[in-house]
Amino acid sequence: MPSIIMILALIIFLFGTSTYRFFVMEKKSPLSRLGRTFFSLATTSLRNSTMRSETGKEDAESQHAKTHTISEIEEARSILRLFPIWATSLVYGITFAQMTTFFNKQTRTLDRHLTSSIVVPPAALQSAGTITIILFVPLYDRVIIPVVRKISKTPSGITMLQRVATGLAVSLMTMVVAALVEIKRLKTAHEYGLVDQPEATIPMSVWWVVPQYVLIGIADVFTVVGLQEFFYDQMPDSMRSLGLALYVSVLGIGAFLSSILISCIDKITSTNGESWFSNNLNRAHIDYFYWLLAGLTAIEIGLFMYFSRGYVYKKKVNAL
Repeated sequence: MPSIIMILALIIFLFGTSTYRFFVMEKKSPLSRLGRTFFSLATTSLRNSTMRSETGKEDAESQHAKTHTISEIEEARSILRLFPIWATSLVYGITFAQMTTFFNKQTRTLDRHLTSSIVVPPAALQSAGTITIILFVPLYDRVIIPVVRKISKTPSGITMLQRVATGLAVSLMTMVVAALVEIKRLKTAHEYGLVDQPEATIPMSVWWVVPQYVLIGIADVFTVVGLQEFFYDQMPDSMRSLGLALYVSVLGIGAFLSSILISCIDKITSTNGESWFSNNLNRAHIDYFYWLLAGLTAIEIGLFMYFSRGYVYKKKVNAL
């Protein structure tokens, strides 16, 4: 059956290619042009002083080249202005990575029985975040935005950067909730004498971890979608695809930073006793790690707000 569906999809796709409008691509690669522009910015001052000493006249060809260079420099500057927003969103990528790592480890130790015969696999709880996204997107578009639009008296309701900032705040709440749940889990393990039994099921319902999955799903709707919209909209027209790559890189680099951070913390805490990330989760302290991420997220929000307030949109919309 899947093969038949794929064949039908391929046929429909081939029929649609005849209606596609092709356009002539630029001969120069936008990335190579951008690289040359950044290089030229570093040598512009010296070059200009040399040119002024040689001649005070510019022919038509040099004037055209100058105009072209100015447009390329403006393009490069518009990309550089996006860097602080991108950099101050990376901590979100670290917190998002916990949904598939430590959230899953927490869930594995809990009582995952929905009924006497139905047991939820640990990874299945990630679907709570996905379901939240599916349900929250229409709620956001049809309910939240119209209400905010009436309050703010602006067509968009909230700006793109305000949407991202809201998501960062929700991710902070996610880490706080996850830390509190982990404290409860460790306390329960001590109460029932299960600290040295890492494979034992702690008598604590799996429903305890559902809120943190729901919150990370809500944060995703605000932050990830907001970043996607922002980078795509604010990129130069010739580099829109790079804008999409920037928002994805927040999650990708965030995952790498999460691994590096965990490795460093594990090495430091192991020298003074039990590591925060001990193989025995009942003796570990991922609650400390969650509090650390909450603190980093709070700093991230402060920096994000600072840079956002000074950001001037390429298009005429309200700034944060």
